[in-house]
Order: sequence, then structure tokens, then C-alpha cells
Amino acid sequence: MPALSASAHPAPDDVFNQPPPLENYNLFEHDQPLREALAREGGGWGEAAARDFGARLGRAETLRLGDLANRFTPELRTHDRFGHRIDEVEYHPAWHDLMRLGVEAGLHAAPWADPRPGAHVARAALMMLRHQIEEGASCPLTMTFAVVPALRLQPNAAAEWEPRLFSRVYDPRPRPIHQKRGALFGMAMTERQGGSDVRANTTRAEPLGRRGPGEAYALTGHKWFCSAPMCDAFLVLAQAPDGLACFLLPRWTPDGQRNTWHILRLKDKVGNRSNASSEIELRGAWAQLIGEEGRGVANILEMVRHTRLDCALGSAASLRRAVAEAVHHAHYRAAFGRRLSEQPLMQNVLADLCLESEAATALALRLARAFDDALHDETARHFARAAVAVGKYWITKRAIAGVAEAMECLGGNGYVEEGPLARLYRDVPVNAIWEGSGNIQCLDVLRVLSREPAALEPMLTELRAARGSDRRYDQHVERVLAELRQPEALESRARQLVEALALGLQASLLVRFAPAAVADAFCAGRLAGAGLALGTLPARADFTALIERARPRLADAA
Repeated sequence: MPALSASAHPAPDDVFNQPPPLENYNLFEHDQPLREALAREGGGWGEAAARDFGARLGRAETLRLGDLANRFTPELRTHDRFGHRIDEVEYHPAWHDLMRLGVEAGLHAAPWADPRPGAHVARAALMMLRHQIEEGASCPLTMTFAVVPALRLQPNAAAEWEPRLFSRVYDPRPRPIHQKRGALFGMAMTERQGGSDVRANTTRAEPLGRRGPGEAYALTGHKWFCSAPMCDAFLVLAQAPDGLACFLLPRWTPDGQRNTWHILRLKDKVGNRSNASSEIELRGAWAQLIGEEGRGVANILEMVRHTRLDCALGSAASLRRAVAEAVHHAHYRAAFGRRLSEQPLMQNVLADLCLESEAATALALRLARAFDDALHDETARHFARAAVAVGKYWITKRAIAGVAEAMECLGGNGYVEEGPLARLYRDVPVNAIWEGSGNIQCLDVLRVLSREPAALEPMLTELRAARGSDRRYDQHVERVLAELRQPEALESRARQLVEALALGLQASLLVRFAPAAVADAFCAGRLAGAGLALGTLPARADFTALIERARPRLADAA
């Protein structure tokens, strides 16, 4: 371990008491909670791939790609030098390297191309590893993964697009789909006047001939957020003659012409800056109807549910990266005569961060297993519909606080752009906002529970599975049941209910499967009325055990 102090008379340019950069380590091998969750939830067959991927991602040159892609952000090219409209976005080479990493690993389609048991779990672990390098590239990978269930509502569209979606060749060339070796999908739902209220959309869809599923329509209107506009096609919503409908909007028409959708500008976002988000206009753009007219929301929700899964995975991953940086820093940094990691108050903060990260990882991979099980089990399908909104709400909220606390562990060093924490801090709120902010998630939980009462029972079964193991947990489950028995003013209490469900699901997993020190600390710190801020675990908690489960170890670590 490097010396913590310098000689009695250091030179002005001497550098001491600074940690080495956290690089050249295996992101998977050094994440014990992720390794355990992968095996527990049915994706253990993917361990070798996850280990190889983790080693590749942890290299200094790979970590550097995330910095470059966010420093040199996308640029819009509306016209070529001759004045022809092209509507293309140019990216730094680092972006393309990040995308290639994800596509070659199958993060955009593997569970559909090879739907073996545990496929969603195995992909989830890989997605969490890649996401730790950089947030923005996760967006097109996620949307391409998520579009497949919606596409399959229209078999002829699925038959045309799936072969290229399943390809592990990253092909960023702006070409008609039949000229490409691989394809990516984006999404454009919201409009400037409606936001989450997509039924207020004004974009019109007019049939170009026959009406009905799979037929061609012309779309005219706008979209306030078009995610990843360099993708080959998008799912969009528009008002058809019989109501709001879901459409496949390609960048090129079937006859090989550029489609008449135009990028007005790229959004200047707080974070997620490597990924271009745009405003677009549609001027009679060619599109194909997916499913029936009037079923737009229901049909595109097939895509939304899967993107929500990735929001939970992404936030759990960002939290893990931030916690790894904080624990690593505290192991090497000294203050007031001792390493930070040896000081009781800092130990409490670090342990609480590690606990939050482990709980997020456990729930995120449990959600992934629900998506695996839902392919062949109705009960699991009900669980997945409600639990993904619960998990998305809670994990994305807690990750924001966790990344901020991890940044504080590094002090001023965490607040400068040269390190990874500043970018993580700017990036992490997007998952709480994307695909429905917190209120939308909570309202969706209420909607599922009221319209599909069968969705509640598998969630309660999950909670009951850990009963009898811890008195604090049992009391929490009773509080959840009491909340559910009070229908009055339920909407105004929706966040309280969803939070209680999320904590119950996390606690159930940790009580049953995590080491006793982890389960005890979670029940004490989350269920038994401990402090609201991170770092307020009871003093009797086993801080060392919690931290050591999460600490990455470099080759020269003491």
C-alpha cells in the first residue's frame, strides 16, 4: 500500500496521501453481491461471460471511453455541404466503441435471440457491468432490447426487423435497413404540450391506403423527446382515425428514401450528455401501424415495461460504481492520523452505502428473473407488471442520494470533473425521470393493483417468504398489509405504499439470502426507524463486514 505520509520536508510537487485510480480490475469479480444474485436468480450459466466482460470493462482504456464520449458530445448535422437534408448526428469515436462493446455482448437482444432460462438475468448482470462505464450508451441498447415484445404484436414487422436486431454487429451507418448488418431502435412518445399525458398527443396518422395492423400511414406532428435519433427506427404514438395508436417509424422508407422526419435540435441535458436526445418534426413521415388503432398506449407499454427494468438496473449499476469509488478512496486516504476507512463515522457512511447498493442489486436482478419467468408463467407475469414499477421507483430514487453521498466521501476530489463521481452525479437522475417519473410509477402500481387484483398476491407471496426470520421484518410486512387495507386517499399515499413495498421486497431478499450482518443492518437501518440520512446505521452494525463485501481490490491493495 502506498505511504500515507511524506517526509518531514516534502517538496511542493510531492504527491502523497492520494489513492491510486480505481482501474485495471475486474468489475464482476470484485462485486460479490452481483455474483451471488446472478447465481441465485438463475443466470449462473452466464458467469464466465460476466467475468470476461468485467475484466474488459475494468481496463483503464475502457474506463476512459466514458470520459471521452461525454467530453466530446454529439453534434447535429441537419444538411450536407450541398444543402441536402440529412438529419444525422455525429459522435466521438469513443461513443461508437461503447456501443460496439454493448452490441457485441448482446445487451440489445440476447434474451430474445437465445431465450434460455435465466437469459434476462444473465443479460441484466452484463448490463449492470457495462452501465458502470457510461450512462448514455445504455439508452439505445435498452430501447432495442425493449422494443422486441412490442414488435411481436405485429408479426410482419417483427419478421422484417428481428434478424438485424438480433445481430451482434454494430453498424452505425445511415442506410436503409436492407443494406445494414445490424439495427437499433429508439422511441418517441412525448410531445411538448403533454409530457407523460400521452393521450394529449396531437401528431396525426393518416392511412396511405388500407387501414389496420401492419399497414402504412403518414405521420404529421412533432415529438418533444426522441431518444437516440441515430437509431434505425422508432416506436412512436400518433392519433389515428380510431384513436391513439403505436407506429414503427423508420429513418428510411421501404423504397430506400430518407423518411420525412426532421431533427430540430439536440437537447442540452443536465447529464446523459453522450447520448443525443432530440426534438423532431414529422412531415408526412412513412410509418407502419403496430397492432390496432386505439391501442397505442397498451401496445407501447410492452416496450415501456422492459425499459423500466433497465432503469432499475442502470441506477443500481451507477450506485455500485459510486460506492466502489468511495470505498476505494477511503481505503487509501488518511485524515487526522488514520485511514478514512478506519474512522467509525466514515465506516457508518460507507457501510450504509454498501448496504443500499447490495439491496438495489438484489432487487434489480430479482426483477430480471420475473421477466424470465413471465414468459411462461401467469403468476410471474402479474408480479413483473407491478414489481418493476415498484423497483424502478425506489432504486432510481435511492441511487440519486447514494451517488451524492459517495461524492461527499471523496470531498472536493469527488466534485471535480476529472474523476468519475461528478459525471455519475449528473447522469443518475435520468433513470428516475425516463419512462415515467416517480408519480407515474406509483400511479401505475395503483392502476395494476386495482385493475389486476391478481398482481398483488405474488408480491405478498414474496413478502411472506421471509416471515419469521426477523421481528422487524415481520412488523414491516404487517404495516404493508395495513396500508393495503386502507383504500381511502390511496392516491395521495401512493409513494408511501410503494416505498413500503420496495423496502419489503429488498428486505425479503436480504433476510433470506444475504449474510446475517447484511440482513440485520438492513432491517435495523431501513425498517426499524433509524435515521433518514445515509450513515445512520445503529452502532452495533457490522460495518467491516458490509464494506468488505463491496470493496474492489487492486493488485497492490493492502
